[in-house]
Amino acid sequence: MLSIVEIDYGTPKATSTTMVELEIDGRSVQVPEGTSVLRAAAQMGIGIPKLCATDMLEVFGSCRLCLVEIEGRKGYPASCTTPVSPGMKVHTQTSRLAEIRRGVMELYISDHPLDCLTCPANGHCELQDMAGVVGLREVRYGYDGANHVHAEKKDGSANPLFAAKDISNPYFTFDPSKCIACSRCVRACEEVQGTFALTIQGRGFESKVAASQDNRFLDSECVSCGACVQACPTATLSEKSLIDMGQAEHSVVTTCAYCGVGCSFRAEMKGQDIVRMVPNKDGHANHGHSCVKGRFAIGYATHPDRITTPMIRARISDPWRVVSWDEAIAHVASEFKRLQARYGKHSVGGITSSRCTNEETYLVQKLVRAGFGNNNVDTCARVCHSPTGYGLKATMGESAGTQDFDSIEATDVVLVIGANPTDAHPVFGSQMKRRLRAGAKLIVVDPRRIDLVRTPHIQADYHLRLRPGTNVAVLDALAHVIVTENLVDEAFVAQRCEAVAFAKWRAFVAQDKYSPEAMESVTGVPASIVRGAARLYATGGNSAIYYGLGVTEHAQGSTAVMAIANLAMATGNIGREGVGVNPLRGQNNVQGSCDMGSFPHEFPGYRHVGDDAVRHSFEQAWGVPLLSEPGLRIPNMFEAALDGSFKGLYIEGEDIAQSDPDTQHVTAALTAMECIVVQDLFLNETAKYAHVFLPGSSFLEKDGTFVNAERRVSRVRKVMEPKGGYADWEITQLLAQAMGYPMNYTHPTQIMDEIAQLTPTFHGVSFDKIDQLGSIQWPCNDQHPLGTPVMHVDEFVRGKGRFMLTEYVPTAEKVNAEHPLILTTGRILSQYNVGAQTRRTANVMWHDEDRLEIHPHDAEERGINEGDWVGIQSRAGDTVLRAMISERMQPGVVYTTFHFPGSGANVITTENSDWATNCPEYKVTAVQVTRVTQPSDWQKRHRAFSDAQEALLNPSTKPA
Repeated sequence: MLSIVEIDYGTPKATSTTMVELEIDGRSVQVPEGTSVLRAAAQMGIGIPKLCATDMLEVFGSCRLCLVEIEGRKGYPASCTTPVSPGMKVHTQTSRLAEIRRGVMELYISDHPLDCLTCPANGHCELQDMAGVVGLREVRYGYDGANHVHAEKKDGSANPLFAAKDISNPYFTFDPSKCIACSRCVRACEEVQGTFALTIQGRGFESKVAASQDNRFLDSECVSCGACVQACPTATLSEKSLIDMGQAEHSVVTTCAYCGVGCSFRAEMKGQDIVRMVPNKDGHANHGHSCVKGRFAIGYATHPDRITTPMIRARISDPWRVVSWDEAIAHVASEFKRLQARYGKHSVGGITSSRCTNEETYLVQKLVRAGFGNNNVDTCARVCHSPTGYGLKATMGESAGTQDFDSIEATDVVLVIGANPTDAHPVFGSQMKRRLRAGAKLIVVDPRRIDLVRTPHIQADYHLRLRPGTNVAVLDALAHVIVTENLVDEAFVAQRCEAVAFAKWRAFVAQDKYSPEAMESVTGVPASIVRGAARLYATGGNSAIYYGLGVTEHAQGSTAVMAIANLAMATGNIGREGVGVNPLRGQNNVQGSCDMGSFPHEFPGYRHVGDDAVRHSFEQAWGVPLLSEPGLRIPNMFEAALDGSFKGLYIEGEDIAQSDPDTQHVTAALTAMECIVVQDLFLNETAKYAHVFLPGSSFLEKDGTFVNAERRVSRVRKVMEPKGGYADWEITQLLAQAMGYPMNYTHPTQIMDEIAQLTPTFHGVSFDKIDQLGSIQWPCNDQHPLGTPVMHVDEFVRGKGRFMLTEYVPTAEKVNAEHPLILTTGRILSQYNVGAQTRRTANVMWHDEDRLEIHPHDAEERGINEGDWVGIQSRAGDTVLRAMISERMQPGVVYTTFHFPGSGANVITTENSDWATNCPEYKVTAVQVTRVTQPSDWQKRHRAFSDAQEALLNPSTKPA
């Protein structure tokens, strides 16, 4: 049971540097000005009873338990809402205070069931704790002589003790009989999450918590982030897992393996079983908040679909055969050696995973370079954020974002382009909404009306509803206004940027063809809106840009990233808190997989394989000669496979058959290979074309580190043993040894030590330091021993910032009479990436299929009604989805997600890609949409092939 001091202080910490001295219970203390009496007492180790206060929420002062006496003041003020003052003398424990607190607690208990022994909160219930603290021993209200609860109150109204539970939410229950109307859940929904889904209805004894318009939780606006559950001081809101399993007996702090926010969680355990995931209030990325995925959607880790034994087969038409680890590893090594002997050493390669740890990703690229003897290694960042690396490296000198998440607290103008934070990065999205509610201005550049444009207490100042594919045109038009209206920060540019490059850029964007008026016919955005947005960004104070895949996944993705960097440099919005260029990374370790050298042209730390000094340092450490020529990118691997020269592929934790564009082209390439090795949790789409399956491990089954979108290196800690027997890094090591290249690590900490030794930005990183500090933002080295929250402070990494010319080049993907609509893609809150994890959780209750969002005008033209099946045809292929008619879309644009393999979303995306990095142009596909009555031909073939592959799993290989 927690003491009242351990629970939390109540009220956020004061940040003033002015100190105030006061006396509490006869002891002197100095605290910052603005500190509450409650917090000041807690810092002295003096616990004041409380129920409504928590350090996650603003002060409220409703519970009346934290009353104190202050000499010279009348009454009994609430310590949570009373700030300290010089010379104040506070008494926290007097006989009168004890009497008042017992009376208050007695009223709470009078409407509360005394079923503590069977209550899921027993042992960690704050109401129970406070009853003990104040010495409550009897309750005079609400009970008859036999201690039975009256079914009705004296006025005839229903007693809340008999209110029905709401069990509609798959992850938690709402038991109104246990509610004390403290408002903590309501305030958490408002202040922490920003959804405003809960409210207090009624007054006095009739007060009750209600979701939306008194709906069930599942039917309400609740997004199941868990903030209300976290805030609840009783068992009113309780995780179903806690009810079913009872309380945990130990916990381990680890890092979420979903999106790029990198939330810290405390995995509460019973032996090898997870009771629940609790967001860590000391987590530097999430500060105790969470989303529905990280908090609740972890059932995939123990799902019956998990494959836990190695399997091999000669051909994809053969049945799978369960084998030992020794046989599986020996078979892979033998096959890869055979292929290299027959087709040459460049005939095999590897793909690293942005879902695996840094240490595991590092080992895969090391295996390819040192064990296979080539540079044929790539990662899923190729198809999402490779333009970020290219664009930011070219302009600023480092392939990563410039700020930490907390920097937004000092932001005055938020520019969001090509990102949907509330769905794809929801915990940071909530932090962004808090800043916007506090007064920051908002500019959204997106073809779709994302939630952030208009959400409770937030309204975008400008929504640039551009046509898909015209990001660069809009960015150049913004730059045109900044240059021609003399809004450039001349002093910053003169001091920090290359003069010649800036002069060329200034003349370039000042051309009339880049004016908002000239670009209006291209972008579809009214010139007045572009001009207003540009002026606000340039003159509104600290301005920060946040962008996502809606920027990078274009034919001009790299150009757009450079254009964003140009805007930030031209306005001086770099190098301090509240500003910057911030890519919102999609998967949990996209940043880390890039940092670890997963691209065919770069060693860890973004250093080219052609750099002799860098290459020699790796040769010396790894003990083998390394190639100076870049290897194959993923698209090049596909082309080489179809040409007959690329025959073997080791894929750790990626599902390229579902995630990569032009699915039929990808599967044709996979079919052409002779040995595909898939290392994963489940038999995914790519595994249907595999010859070897090696059971991977979830983030709960391994040690290591992830790097989130803000360059934060956080620890991943093993909470259970790997279901398949080995962590992913151990499997790669076994394969390297079988290939004849020695790897002899005994723990991932040794791998990180090697990374730190060879990678300048990681020189100061170690497991021990992360354990001490909680997390570290690279660069961490001798110059920055504690990490670097904000980059490019005094100078850019490359020295002087370089402005790049960003000419707008229209995409080759054009609408025409045959394909008159533009399809763009994205994510949804409840599902994640290819859905392999979230589809195996109760999250399917919110989203169980990919749908096509279409504007009412386009739907009416085609005779499409809500829920109709519609065929979507592009020049690459066709598929069928259910229609969702939505005003969020603009006429001429349709939208879908890609979380379900049977939807075939990537069957219709094309092979168009970014000019610099080959990142696919997922966001611009010309299509036609028509009503249909049956699946597409591809879907029929896919279903038949999937059924055939399922049949190849004999009883000994099928998941339990």
